[in-house]
Amino acid sequence: MADCCSPGAGTRAHSGSGKSLPLRAIADRPIPGTSAQSARPSKEASDVVIPAGTFAMGDPFNEGYDDDGESPVHEVFVAQFRISAATVTNEEFAEFVNATGHRTESEIFGTSAVFHLAVKAETQDILNRVNNVPWWLNVRGADWSHPAGPLSSWSEIPDHPVTHVSHNDALAYCEWAGRRLPTEAEWEYAARGGLAGHRYPWGNDLHNDAPGQDAHNCNIWQGEFPSRNTINDGYLTTAPAKSFHPNGYGLYQTSGNVWEWCSDWFLPKYYKTCLTQGTVENPKGPSIGRGRVMRGGSYLCHDSYCNRYRLAARSSNTPDSASGNLGFRTVAL
Repeated sequence: MADCCSPGAGTRAHSGSGKSLPLRAIADRPIPGTSAQSARPSKEASDVVIPAGTFAMGDPFNEGYDDDGESPVHEVFVAQFRISAATVTNEEFAEFVNATGHRTESEIFGTSAVFHLAVKAETQDILNRVNNVPWWLNVRGADWSHPAGPLSSWSEIPDHPVTHVSHNDALAYCEWAGRRLPTEAEWEYAARGGLAGHRYPWGNDLHNDAPGQDAHNCNIWQGEFPSRNTINDGYLTTAPAKSFHPNGYGLYQTSGNVWEWCSDWFLPKYYKTCLTQGTVENPKGPSIGRGRVMRGGSYLCHDSYCNRYRLAARSSNTPDSASGNLGFRTVAL
């Protein structure tokens, strides 16, 4: 089953035209006034220490999609590591671009995928609807610094997750920052926040019913997809990276908001054929796959068609793909 939340798992979200951004789109990019030789950032203050431990990885409710390979549940040991409490923000990514001059693949290709209700662009810059997922529009000039299109700017939402970054872009950021992407096992272990066998980071029920508590625990779709979002959780697209309550380990938004790249290749049969003999220690994923793993779901997920904001849910896309609901968080070396 294709992932309705992304512009086609395993397919490129850009046009692949190889054309650069219009000069106007480059010229109006706000960049912090630090020198190009600025030092690597220190993420230690925002890191969360995840203790070593063993957990049950996979879908204990048998509610995932067969093609995603969420089962069988298997025991995994993960060594202690440090992971960022939230996804990399627009402001943090801007520091990287300013220090290195990095051009993302969306900028090189000249286009990226923007959700149709969020586009800020002139008509001539809306090139086409993405095949099989018509709620995604291929927009010229959409990239990390113009997340809704050329008439938008990252500086309007500096504390939101950076989006329109490919797996390759995420690796480039990690190399500059002296960090790495989490493995899929590390991601799920940290995302669970110490809760065993639960559906979400906060428990098994999507909403809070207790009086006086916020009913919403994450940023996902409400209403009729893809035409009407009631925005009951407060956000049409991305929310600030540190929104809603963190999980038991202190991680923010491991369900919803934006998909997060992991380091592993995606192979749906991996759990079934490779991870069934006893406790697996620190798995790095298969050596081949049809794309790189994405975890966590996004602001477009809804249980009526795509319930991949569950902790066990998996998806993938090609390493050069990017879109307006895909970001990443990092792990200390």
